[in-house]
Amino acid sequence: MENIKAYVQEHKDRFINELIELLKIPSVSADTAYSHDVFETADAVKASLEKAGCDFVEICDTPGYPIVYGEKIIDPNLPTVLVYGHYDVQPPDPVELWTSPPFEPVIKKTEIHPEGAIFARGACDDKGQMYMHVKALEYMVQSNTLPCNVKFMIEGEEEIGSKSLSWFVERNQEKLKNDVILISDTGMISNQQPSITTGLRGLSYVEVEVTGPNRDLHSGLYGGAVANPINVLAKMIASLHDENNHITIPGFYDNVEELSLEERAEMAKAPFNLDNYKKALDLNDVYGEKGYVTNERNSIRPTLDVNGIWGGYTGEGAKTVIASKAFAKISMRLVPNQDWEQITELFTKHFTSIAPAGVTVLVKPHHGGQGYVTPIDSIGYKAANMAYTETFGVPAIPVRSGGSIPIVALFEKELKSKTILMGFGLDSDAIHSPNEHFGIFNYLKGIETIPLFYKYFVELSK
Repeated sequence: MENIKAYVQEHKDRFINELIELLKIPSVSADTAYSHDVFETADAVKASLEKAGCDFVEICDTPGYPIVYGEKIIDPNLPTVLVYGHYDVQPPDPVELWTSPPFEPVIKKTEIHPEGAIFARGACDDKGQMYMHVKALEYMVQSNTLPCNVKFMIEGEEEIGSKSLSWFVERNQEKLKNDVILISDTGMISNQQPSITTGLRGLSYVEVEVTGPNRDLHSGLYGGAVANPINVLAKMIASLHDENNHITIPGFYDNVEELSLEERAEMAKAPFNLDNYKKALDLNDVYGEKGYVTNERNSIRPTLDVNGIWGGYTGEGAKTVIASKAFAKISMRLVPNQDWEQITELFTKHFTSIAPAGVTVLVKPHHGGQGYVTPIDSIGYKAANMAYTETFGVPAIPVRSGGSIPIVALFEKELKSKTILMGFGLDSDAIHSPNEHFGIFNYLKGIETIPLFYKYFVELSK
């Protein structure tokens, strides 16, 4: 342990500077304007794996953005850890809300990160957390302490639903063969209390389009005589929840996993301060499904949220117009046993059925994925807990996350492997939001902790 800490301290500035250089590349997979940058980032990840000590690294073409594959096989008879991460990032919008440019990383001190945090798009999700694994490999190679084989699979489409990943995994099962999959794309409770994510919600993401007249109309001449698509869309969306914030789509809850009171009591042991939660978000109260507390609403219950809505005139000044079309993007976070494709079908059927006369509705499914729950009695979980306990001084708490990593269920199906989610980010790191950041403490602590996972996983596997 002391050797790891000494190595991290010795190379601390280099580790930070290398990550900053990676964060400068705007690898936004959702916007084709950044396509060149996404490919450039794949090249940078390949170079970093080679420098860290992988014996073989390649950029694998897919129908979309490439996957960077690397490996260091020291003995085929030893266990193999497959590290997954992604090098693409969310769009930076709205850029005007950033306190510094999203692709010009800067280190700033905050109340939660007094030692400083790197502010940049992708700092926490997932370049910073992915790069911890690269530097952990570097340490194990340089110190000759790598106890088993390691493979890396770093993709460039996670933020757009990992469109090409299933294609790649299905065609490379032998190459990707492993004993456990290790991912750092989640968070932990605090810098004093580590946690291991044991459950993820699934996802169904759709775009809806409501069309009324065949062109934009003068609101004075036609107002009140034709259906206004924006008004109609707003009413349709409002009807998707009842007075208890229960989702009204028929059949939506049919397969929802209901946790026992005992399980909910275990979840409640995780430290949580509602006043601090509201203060951090500048809220005067929380909001959600009746009958559940905040930490249940955002983890073990399904949700439906509008992620974007637009139509008509939104420029400066006034334009009295009834728009021909209105649009919205809607995501549904799903719990285990809810099939995302079935939920998408249920949504499409229901949303189309509630459209009033005078408009037509089109639902365009984007992407989705299944939820996932990992057992806490596996060798991988125990190894992760032992690693956290050694570096943080306290055991990790198992938690279920409200987020989605759809490929985790894919890995279990195709590779027959369990996934361990060792996250080092915090809820306050503003992923997917303006001013995303990743604490220097968290970044370096991850590099310290990851080699211990390898150590204990091999020991427990004997």
